[in-house]
Parts: sequence; structure tokens; C-alpha cells
Amino acid sequence: MPLKKALSTLLLSAACATFAQADVKVGVITSSSGPLALVGLPQKNSTPLLPTQAGNQKVTYIALDDGSDPTATVKALKKLISEENVDAIIGPSGSPNAMGVIQFAAEAGVPLLAPVGTASVVLPMNEQKKWVFKTTQNDDLIAKALVGNMVAKGVKTLGFIGTADPYGENWAKVMGAMAVEHGIEIVASERFQRQDTSVTGQSLKVLAAGPDAVLVAAPGSAAVMPQTTLFDQGYRGQMYQTHGAALPDFLKLGGKKVEGTILAASLMLVIDQVPDSHPSKQVAADYIAAYEKLNGSKPATFGANTFDAGLLLQRAIPVAAEQAAPGTPEFRAALRDALEQSHEIAATQGVYNMTAEDHSGFDERGRELIQVKNGTWTLLGSN
Repeated sequence: MPLKKALSTLLLSAACATFAQADVKVGVITSSSGPLALVGLPQKNSTPLLPTQAGNQKVTYIALDDGSDPTATVKALKKLISEENVDAIIGPSGSPNAMGVIQFAAEAGVPLLAPVGTASVVLPMNEQKKWVFKTTQNDDLIAKALVGNMVAKGVKTLGFIGTADPYGENWAKVMGAMAVEHGIEIVASERFQRQDTSVTGQSLKVLAAGPDAVLVAAPGSAAVMPQTTLFDQGYRGQMYQTHGAALPDFLKLGGKKVEGTILAASLMLVIDQVPDSHPSKQVAADYIAAYEKLNGSKPATFGANTFDAGLLLQRAIPVAAEQAAPGTPEFRAALRDALEQSHEIAATQGVYNMTAEDHSGFDERGRELIQVKNGTWTLLGSN
């Protein structure tokens, strides 16, 4: 019996060692080419900065470019699952692309960490979306800051221009409800395609309604054209943008025509202006420095969303590895459970506290109220 017991202990130890030594494989899907490249390229460029060690596990990354094409996104995800046997996937870059792959990630039981704008990837929660975790602030958190500013400024009427996709539609839904709650009337609501080269018709309708302020709900470079078009047509009311506009190219492409814009986004845009006591400031500063050293330029917040996904996995992987070996369905299920239990994880975008109902996990520490002043981002104050 002692010999048998000793042998069992030895085998158990060997099994545990196998768990500890197995590599964790993570797929990364970005739109580093095509119309979404301003979003996807900083995400691709952030991939080499992702953690390569999580507890005792080595983590390897397999990066694919979907060319901004939702059909290619599906093919890339299926390839990562069936051929590479990945344990998790970070991506894709676009909201429509992400909505199109949730079903397949859920069917395969592979956690998907989506660095996309729309809250529709995690809300309303259901059996499929429980496999998705979102590393950007949900629309309602950002909208509350914007509406609070509108109320303070006495805005009574609002024009809305958003993309005709899950990003724009969810923003229209969120703002519609919040505007009513705060006595703001939406007097014009228009949509456009991200790839459109003109929004003259839509902007003229907004202009004709004469709103006190206008909100543009579009991600990446698509956020610029509605605002510059309205400016050219003579609109001088207050302009608001979502966190989808939080990238250097918004300032470059918009120039003086986006001066005075108010948006709510992560502290990264104004990192030198937030207090050192902010739990995310040092994490964000380290990421910005590492990205700039590697790529020769400062990152857009979209890249940080991918980096945060790596930080969440770094915490969750050792917990899951206590339950099963990487590369198995059991490990992926345990990894999903561990991600859902993420608590007080300070990352570049804010502090994550996930629950079964909330797979974004941000609170007010994940946003700052910001205004474009003299061609740069300026902390506006209370959010």
C-alpha cells in the first residue's frame, strides 16, 4: 500500500507539472488593413507587448489580419479554433465583425475578449454572450458623462449622427432613453456607412433641425466626417463625440474643425493631467512608453484595449490552470469562469470588476471628460 500510495502521489505531481508547463495559445484577430485600419493597426502593434508569462504558463500569440472584412473574421476565428486549438481569442477590431463571430466562439467554448465599442457584444447577456468579455467601456457609462455635461450646459435639443451598424445603433438606443430621462429632445437622428465618402444629406437634415448640440457616434476615422461636414455647413453648436473618436487621427484629420469637441474616454488621452493616485495611471504610462519605443509613435486607445485583454488573461490563466491543462475544453471553461471573476484589476483603460451580468466591468474610473482645446486633448474636470 505505501508503494502504491507513493506511486499515486508521483503520478499526481507529474500531472500537475504537465498543467504548469503546457503553453497557453491565444489568437489575436485585428483589422490592421482595410477601412478599420486606424483601429486595428494599433491593436496589431500592441500584440508584441502582450504578457508571455502567466503564472507558470508560457503564453504564445497567433495574430491574423481580417482586412476589416466580417466574412474574413469568421474564417480567421474558425482557423484559430480548429487548426491552432487556441484557448482564447483577442479581437476582432470592429463591432460588426465581433457580432458576427460570437456564435462560433460560444459553440466552441472559447473565451473571446473583444476590444470593440458596442455594448451589444455583451448585452443583453445570454448563453452565447457569456463567452465574450469586452475591454472597452460600455456605451451607457460614457453616455452618462456626456449627458451630465449637456445638462450642465443647458442643452435642450440634440442632433444625432451615427454609423448604420451595431455601434451607432446601440448608441442611438442608449442616448434615446437617457435624453428622455434628462429632458433633452432628439430633434434629428441620422445614419451613415463607415465607408461613405459624403454625409452631406444627413448633416443638412441635422442642421435644419437647429439642435443646441450634436452627438456623433462613430468609431475611428468615421467619427471625423460628420463633424467637419457640419462645420463647413455653418453649424457652431456644441459637438460631442463618443469614445470611438479617442485616437490621434481624430485631431489630425479634423484640425480646427473639431476644436471644442467634448467626449468621454479613458485617461490615456490626458494621462499627464490626471492625478498620480489614479489606479490606472502607471499601467497606462508604462504601456504608452513601451508602445512608443517599439513603434515610434504613441498608441491610440484602441491598442490599449487589446493590451488590457492580455492583462486580464494573465490574471485568469493561473486560476484556470489549477482546474485543467491548457488546450482542453475544461481549461477554456475554467478560463471563462476566471475572467468572469476578475476583480479590481487596474489596466490601461480603468479598473475591471467583472460579474456574471457585467462582462465589461468598468466604473467611473474608466472614463474622463475631455475637450479638444488648441488642437489637443484637455481634461475637462468632473465626469
